[in-house]
Amino acid sequence: MPQTASVLDVAREVMEVEAAAIRRVADLLDDSFERAVRMLTCCEGRVVVSGMGKSGIVGQKISATLASTGTPSLSLHPAEAVHGDLGRVVRGDCLIALSNGGETEELLRLIDPVKRIGAPILAITGNPRSTLARHADIVLSIGKIDEACSLGLAPTASTTAMLALGDALAMAVARERNFTREEYALYHPGGRLGRSLLSVREIMRTGDANPVVSPETPVKEVLFAITRARAGWAVVVAPDGMLAGIFTDGDLRRHLEKGGAVLADPVGIHMTKKPFQIAPERLASEALAILKAREVDGLPVVEADGRPVGWLDVQDLLQAGLV
Repeated sequence: MPQTASVLDVAREVMEVEAAAIRRVADLLDDSFERAVRMLTCCEGRVVVSGMGKSGIVGQKISATLASTGTPSLSLHPAEAVHGDLGRVVRGDCLIALSNGGETEELLRLIDPVKRIGAPILAITGNPRSTLARHADIVLSIGKIDEACSLGLAPTASTTAMLALGDALAMAVARERNFTREEYALYHPGGRLGRSLLSVREIMRTGDANPVVSPETPVKEVLFAITRARAGWAVVVAPDGMLAGIFTDGDLRRHLEKGGAVLADPVGIHMTKKPFQIAPERLASEALAILKAREVDGLPVVEADGRPVGWLDVQDLLQAGLV
């Protein structure tokens, strides 16, 4: 690129070169990728990822992505590995070795001991005829890639291609393992992402914070129960333990507007008999969408057999950082 090019021109060209590298790797995919996915899916131990320099940093990301999507994994620095850290690798593990040229000395020194341990090797390299490739059980080639660096030296497009290939492996393995949203939530409890994957059961109100009454309870006593719980509702439960309905401050206002004394009436006369409800296993983020769509402030939480087990209020979602 000429020296007169603007920084925006440079940025766009770098991205175009790296995008082209990813497209090239996608075109190179063959049955070796399928075999690699089977190897990682069937791995009884952990997937150990190793590489030097920039390839090692890419390996750390690949390992982290595998671990967060249900495949136990660790990152192993090859220089540290040959000085004792190879003890982290055991029979049943698998090794992903990353090297663009396939001749990284520190990585090659791992081959024989890893094979003696009994861990199969998956090589990700730009040179399928390299020493690393010849000794690996499976080879995924990214091919010869022109770097985005103006000098053609700094690992840029090649490391981007490796990273994309690692992401592709992780996502394919997660699908093969039937990795679920619930498992993902288990591994991501922190931050907004984790909060959005909280289950309703984890944040619903129970016990004294969730007033429960029978259909025969007078409205006046129901109001006392609501006040004690500092709530805006009461869950009405039938003698058989099933949900009979709910009574909210909105129900009270509507009946008072109609006139007549209601305080002495059984709450079953004035309750909402078929309220919207939600299962405790649903995600809190899904509950928020339901509350918005139904234009209500809360929902009874009900098991599949019809037994109410709690209440989800919009304030709970607010405190959880979901609103």
